[in-house]
Amino acid sequence: MDSHDARPALAPLAWNADTAHTSIIMRILISGGAGFIGSHLVERLVADGHRVRVLDNLSSGRRANLPHHRQLEFIEGDVREAADAACAAHGVDAIYHLAAVASVQASVDAPAATHATNFLGTLNLLEAARREGVGRFVYASSAAVYGDAELLPVSEESRPRPLSPYAADKLGGEHYLRFYGQRYGLAATAFRFFNVYGPRQDPTSPYSGVISVFAERIRAGAAVTVFGDGRQTRDFVYVSDVVEVLAASLANARTYGTVLNIGRGVECSLLELLSELERLTGRRARRRHEPPRAGDVRHSRADVARLRAAIGYAPATPVAAGLAALLEAQDAERASARVSAVSPSAISSGP
Repeated sequence: MDSHDARPALAPLAWNADTAHTSIIMRILISGGAGFIGSHLVERLVADGHRVRVLDNLSSGRRANLPHHRQLEFIEGDVREAADAACAAHGVDAIYHLAAVASVQASVDAPAATHATNFLGTLNLLEAARREGVGRFVYASSAAVYGDAELLPVSEESRPRPLSPYAADKLGGEHYLRFYGQRYGLAATAFRFFNVYGPRQDPTSPYSGVISVFAERIRAGAAVTVFGDGRQTRDFVYVSDVVEVLAASLANARTYGTVLNIGRGVECSLLELLSELERLTGRRARRRHEPPRAGDVRHSRADVARLRAAIGYAPATPVAAGLAALLEAQDAERASARVSAVSPSAISSGP
């Protein structure tokens, strides 16, 4: 990695109400930008004309997820390393912090290891932002901070009740975000992501979301594991909707200093999800029920009134439409992989 001093000094953008519009071309860092959500955000911001830098250790992200573009810079590094965070934050106007071990189960199994990324990594990047004079910081928090909410839909005013180390780390990151905003004037926003799904969610990863795993296993004719009775509900939100919210919030002063839910405000049970996947694929799922997992919440649904008031938009892609788009993207990826697998040496030209 290049040294910190090797990067040219760039004057950071001043963040105030007068700059609260999205026509400004910015220099943006996305941690975890080679991952599932991050790579979609990279594509959007590059298409909008911004200069984008990605910091990713490729533990779950892939270089292949990123477009080839002269406005895009990639740094292979780790938010757990303060030096990497500082190097990546140098000269940027804004940071989207998406890097995380996004798994409740992983945090239950290895709380110290996931804490290093999910909490200490956040603190490293906040401190790098302070030292580098970065004006804008957008943080990917999680609906997991709510735990088993007493009332649904759950609003940002609901009392957090984290049930896992992952949720506790995300909530701790929100507290530090608030401190850096109040103490150092950082224009900071925490988005509590509900259950995001879509293309590039690796179904082979132990950290992957339930939808990508279910879709892959149904198509392969493999058994689908359902933890609990399957009647637990989630608020599933399509990745393009999440990216729309994140992009719209970049220079929106109404989102500064706030915590906002990103969901659809609609519940869907795992059994309903399986039924829809069966309909779309034309295949029956072989279901295998296991005991509920530690740290999993029973029901989840977002109140998105505050989000809609702040940016004039809330995610709206129905689950059926999102699942159809996901399956279509998976088909396209498989077709591309088959074409790539046919090398010139494998084609006979005859005797």
